[in-house]
Amino acid sequence: MHAAPPSIPSHGSPAPRGGYPGQFAGNHAPPQGPPTPYVPPPGPSSSPYGALPGPPPGRQGPPSQYPPPPGPPRNYPPPPGPPRGYGAPPPQMSSGYAYTPPNGPPQRPPQQQQFYGPQMQGSNQMQQSFFQYSQCNGKKKALCIGINYIGQKEELRGCINDANNMKRFLGTQFGYKEEDMVILTDDARDPRQVPTRQNILRAMEWLVRDAHPHDSLFFHYSGHGGQTEDLDGDEEDGYDEVIYPVDFKVNGHIVDDLMHDIMVKRLPAGCRLTAIFDSCHSGTALGMDGFYSTEGKIKEPNLAAEAGQSFMSAATSYARGDMGGVFSSVTGFIKTASHGHKAEAISRTTKTSPADCISWSGCKDSQTSADTEEAGRATGAMSYAFIKALRENPQQSYQQLLNSIRDNLRAKYSQKPQLSSSHPMDTNLLFIA
Repeated sequence: MHAAPPSIPSHGSPAPRGGYPGQFAGNHAPPQGPPTPYVPPPGPSSSPYGALPGPPPGRQGPPSQYPPPPGPPRNYPPPPGPPRGYGAPPPQMSSGYAYTPPNGPPQRPPQQQQFYGPQMQGSNQMQQSFFQYSQCNGKKKALCIGINYIGQKEELRGCINDANNMKRFLGTQFGYKEEDMVILTDDARDPRQVPTRQNILRAMEWLVRDAHPHDSLFFHYSGHGGQTEDLDGDEEDGYDEVIYPVDFKVNGHIVDDLMHDIMVKRLPAGCRLTAIFDSCHSGTALGMDGFYSTEGKIKEPNLAAEAGQSFMSAATSYARGDMGGVFSSVTGFIKTASHGHKAEAISRTTKTSPADCISWSGCKDSQTSADTEEAGRATGAMSYAFIKALRENPQQSYQQLLNSIRDNLRAKYSQKPQLSSSHPMDTNLLFIA
C-alpha cells in the first residue's frame, strides 16, 4: 500500500508523493527543495536538429484521431503457428509466473492492419479499432535525454552516461545515423542541447515531425521522475507520471499526458515509437497503460460489455477535440463504476493509437528506479539492463526481452521493468527498432 499522498499542487509545479526516496543515493526519485535559479552553460546556440519552433501549445484540446479505415473490418488475427527451429528454452520466471516462449526464433510483425475490440455501428458502416505494426525500414530518428542535475542537491551520476551509451548502441545495433539523433545532457556546451523544459518539448516536436508509416522513432529519458495529481481522470491511482527537466525548479515538470499528446497522438498508423524511461514512477510514463501484460497475454478492450455504444460516441467526441462530449457520453457508465473502472474507460477511449507505440519503463508507477554502477561506470539500472539484454541476444521477442531485462536486474534491484503499448500486441513477435 502507498503512503497517503501529501497535498498536491497543479501540473505547473513538481509534486511529491509520499516523500522522495531519491534524496539519498540510489534512486532516480523526484527532487525537491527551494527554487534555485538555473543558468544554462555558455556556448554557441546552433542546434543539431535545425531551426526550432516555439514550445508546443499547451493542452488546449487533443489533436484529431485517425478515422477508421474504409471497408468491412476484419478480426484481429492470431499469431502464426509455431515456427520451426531450435527447441524451446526452459521456462523463465516473471512476477511469479512461468513463461515458456514459442519454439523457434520470433517472427517479424505482420504488414497488414490489425483490428481489435468490439465492432460498433458507425454512420455508414460497422467500425472497429485498428492499428498497424511498423516494419521499421523507413526513416530512423532518436532523442536521448540524460540529466544528472549537476550542482543541485538532487544530483545523479549515471544519466549522462546513459544518454551517450544509448546513442552509441542505437547506431551499432539498429543503424541510427548520428545526424538523425539529438542528445540533450546538462553538461552540454551548446545551450540548445541542455535538457531544459523548453528544449525537451522542442526536441519531442522534432522527433515526430514529418513522421510516416514504417519510420522508427526512438525516445530515451534518464533522470528524475515523479507523480502529480491526475486532472483528467485517466489514471487508476489518481496520479499522472512526470519527468523533471534540469530547470524544473523554475519552469516545472513535464506530465505524461503532454508527452502522449506530442509523441503518440500525432503519429500515423504504422509509425513506430519506442520509448525508454529510466526514472522513478515510470510504469505508465507515456500514458499507455491499457494493453500490456507481464505474462505475455494480449489484453483486449472490453468496452462493449462495459459501456456499449457510449464509448463510440466518446471516441468520436475526442477526435473532434470535444472533451465535454467525451465525459457526457460515458456519464451513465461512470455513475455506477468504481474509480478504477472510470480511469480505465477514459484511458482506453483517449490513449489508444493506430501507430505502433511501445514503452519500456524502469519500474512500476509505485516504484523507484536505481541510479547505480555497473562495470565500473555510473549508469541507470534500466538503461544498462536494456542494452545488455539486446547485446547478448539481438533476436528476442518483446516478451523474451522483458524477461531478459528483469533477469538482468533481479539479483540486485527490486524494481520491475514494465512494457506497455498503444494497442493490443502479440508479444511473441520480434522486437525491432
